[in-house]
Amino acid sequence: MPNAKSMARAAELRAEIRRHGAEILRAKGMLIGRAFVQHGDVSVYEHCVNVAFVSLYLARRLRIPLNRVALIRGALLHDYFQYDWHEDDPSHRLHGFHHAKRALENACRDFALTAREKDVIAKHMFPLNLRPPRYRESVLVCATDKMCAVLEIFGPGCLRRRTGLHSTVRSTAK
Repeated sequence: MPNAKSMARAAELRAEIRRHGAEILRAKGMLIGRAFVQHGDVSVYEHCVNVAFVSLYLARRLRIPLNRVALIRGALLHDYFQYDWHEDDPSHRLHGFHHAKRALENACRDFALTAREKDVIAKHMFPLNLRPPRYRESVLVCATDKMCAVLEIFGPGCLRRRTGLHSTVRSTAK
């Protein structure tokens, strides 16, 4: 069970995500992700919030100097592809290789993005996408995305309990 200090730190990280990602979290395109499963029983929306949270946590814990706003925004938008990749549809074939490009196109259409945020989105599937991440934020989101995917598949309750995100994701819908 998390102690009071770790719960306070988690609350700070959630507040930072809400502060810098409010526009994204409320966007119609982002809310579409609540309807699509990403890994196990975790929605695309929840996965993106998980990646933002864990990336922020690791940046703080490892004392990685980076642009926290770009990290949050890029992490929230890294899977902004807006379709159910589990459907039997020819356009969803090889999803792992193509969705980063689709997410970037959709994100650029809906938001004003910095070069760093674009790199986070475009390069989060390295090495499936051959171009490596250019910025620390991109490297961190790329690694965290894989870590969160494993946790979501094999123990989604564990990730939800440790990050407190399950209640946060629900509260953003209000």
